[in-house]
Amino acid sequence: MLALAIFIVTLGLVIWQPRGLGIGWSALGGALVALLTGVVQWTDVGVVWHIVWDATFTFVALIVISLLLDEAGFFAWAALHVARWGNGRGHLLFPLVIVLGAVIAAVFANDGAALLLTPIVLAILLRLDFSPPAALAFIIATGFVADSTSLPLIISNLVNIVSANFFDISFSRYALVMVPVDLVSLVATLIVLWITFGRRVPRRYSLARLDSPASAIRDPLVFRTAFPLLGVLLVAYFVTARWGVPIALVTGAAAVALMAVAGRWWRGGNGAVVSVGVALKNAPWQIVWFSIGMYLVVYGLGNAGLTTLAAGVLEWLAGQGHLVATVGTGFVTALLAAVMNNMPSTLVGALAIDQAQLPPLTREAMIYANVIGNDLGPKFTPIGSLATLLWLHVLATKGQRIGWGRYMKIGLLITPPVLLVTLLALALWLPLAPGA
Repeated sequence: MLALAIFIVTLGLVIWQPRGLGIGWSALGGALVALLTGVVQWTDVGVVWHIVWDATFTFVALIVISLLLDEAGFFAWAALHVARWGNGRGHLLFPLVIVLGAVIAAVFANDGAALLLTPIVLAILLRLDFSPPAALAFIIATGFVADSTSLPLIISNLVNIVSANFFDISFSRYALVMVPVDLVSLVATLIVLWITFGRRVPRRYSLARLDSPASAIRDPLVFRTAFPLLGVLLVAYFVTARWGVPIALVTGAAAVALMAVAGRWWRGGNGAVVSVGVALKNAPWQIVWFSIGMYLVVYGLGNAGLTTLAAGVLEWLAGQGHLVATVGTGFVTALLAAVMNNMPSTLVGALAIDQAQLPPLTREAMIYANVIGNDLGPKFTPIGSLATLLWLHVLATKGQRIGWGRYMKIGLLITPPVLLVTLLALALWLPLAPGA
């Protein structure tokens, strides 16, 4: 009960973020209480740090890259191109924006897609004079696809990185399993969002209202560097995986290279357009403290019996067959993520799978189902992920307020079918995947 009380209070502080108290300090405060009360031991700090450090710093490096490219105009350029590819037809623009969100989520993580693309899409919609219902359709689609298609690569979601590191899954093996599953999730997302919001999308819009994509580019050098840098980075992930090089080191090297270009370091800063200092300042450093603190609190909850209870549930699901085990694990972890936030839920699921006695194929299916559940499950509620809370905050600053009741009504409508189809795709594909 003490471990549960500490978790609830800590999660409450993380969600509400009292003035001057960020998510990192809130989580560290909860961890300190857990340490002082004996819910976790000081030796657990090293265990948790080993679990989270690579994922956390990879995430920070990806956001730094995203912020620099955003300041250079990269994402606005891409969005304006997509708007022109729509050729004035709203029913074509809607799926194109969703696909753009999926691509950005795959490469720049779900947070980058939701937080950077949403304001740009919103600005374009205002320029096109879309009605509020039509704008809401695009806004929800952008936010939802950022999570529903953050499955394909280890770097696509912080949940993916933590899970892959915990179970020692290589970058290539993870992609082999999850890229096809992510494509199914993308198709399901397109269908569900179209059924839900398609009637709100206007049939026509005026291309004359759109700015030229080239006008969005603020730093041509950073912009030209983006394409080869991202290509080399993606290849490096696959190449370095065979030697066990931490993903954070590879991503960090790319972030430093882009900072050097943006800051014109070889010129002593002369001619720099994008502020590297601002990008570093705006990087989510609070996530570092949040990862350590929140995971310690959840580790204490696991020590108090939650992991054993969850392992028992997974063992029961495993006894019902491969399909039930896969789908059941995904929905259990999704509901857990919706209630307790997906980051602590990911650790609970991973610890439970590690503790449970499971057949090899069922164990691997549950590992990936845990990822899917914690990537998509947060869309049930606003507290399911920090990305959703930040996304709602960004919308509020732009004058687009979505209340929690309205959000949950939409989330409960569109999330279950996409989650179910994605888990079924995993259950069918995994036994057929090479190396299974």
